[in-house]
Amino acid sequence: MASFAFGTVGSPISTPKKPGGSVGAARQMASLGLSALELGWVQSVRVSEDTCAAIQSTAKESGVAISVHAPYFINLNATAEEWPKSRKRLMDAAHYGNLAGATDIVFHPGSYFGNPPVQVLEVAIPRLRECVAELRAENNPVVLRPETMGKSAMLGSLEDTLAMSQAIPGVEPCLDFAHLHARAGDGSMNSLAEWTEVLSQYAKALGEKSLQHLHIHMSGIEYGAKGEKNHLPVTESDFDLKGLFNALANAKCAGRILCESPVMENDALYMKQVWESL
Repeated sequence: MASFAFGTVGSPISTPKKPGGSVGAARQMASLGLSALELGWVQSVRVSEDTCAAIQSTAKESGVAISVHAPYFINLNATAEEWPKSRKRLMDAAHYGNLAGATDIVFHPGSYFGNPPVQVLEVAIPRLRECVAELRAENNPVVLRPETMGKSAMLGSLEDTLAMSQAIPGVEPCLDFAHLHARAGDGSMNSLAEWTEVLSQYAKALGEKSLQHLHIHMSGIEYGAKGEKNHLPVTESDFDLKGLFNALANAKCAGRILCESPVMENDALYMKQVWESL
């Protein structure tokens, strides 16, 4: 049976005030019996090198795997004037994330602005390739993970994230299965057969071994014809968690599953329990 580390995106709601912050979150994760934490640097990267060192050592002691969710305001398809700001947000998340012990940097890849995906990828891929090249020149080994997005107008279909990952070593998708379900807008992408197909596409694009280090976001989700509206607790949504977990188990997947539901750690523990019961 493949093995997943479970945790939350952002500090657990139950994190005590002291020591608080990401250090407190890593400790709280371990005390809950969870083993992954994605630092929610979603507004901006405002963290000192000392704080990063403290996060890294606490996470190591607690046996908690660290990743970072970079600021929302990143767009690989930004105008030439806007791109330097987007790029800086991504690079700051990667720089300080690495100092905090993060292995993976998740980010929202941006918008199509009404253009065809193929055309947008011609802009996005060279920009992302250049970011990875700079990180490697600085001996920064983090994996950059464009997230699958929940709205059809956004850069971030499964195909988009696989194309970026195929083109650039050091880039791999963050598979948000709730987003993939919502993106379709019609209730599809919610069955064992559909998820099995997703994992098969993933392995075909990036190799069978890639299924051993998946980075997954999970929650319940409310959606309309245009896609995602908001995240919900898993049990209050139509998401077929058992179907997904069976697909992951059948494909012998492993990695991390990070919960983004409004009841974060409760749902993370619920997911862990469902996974172990399979």
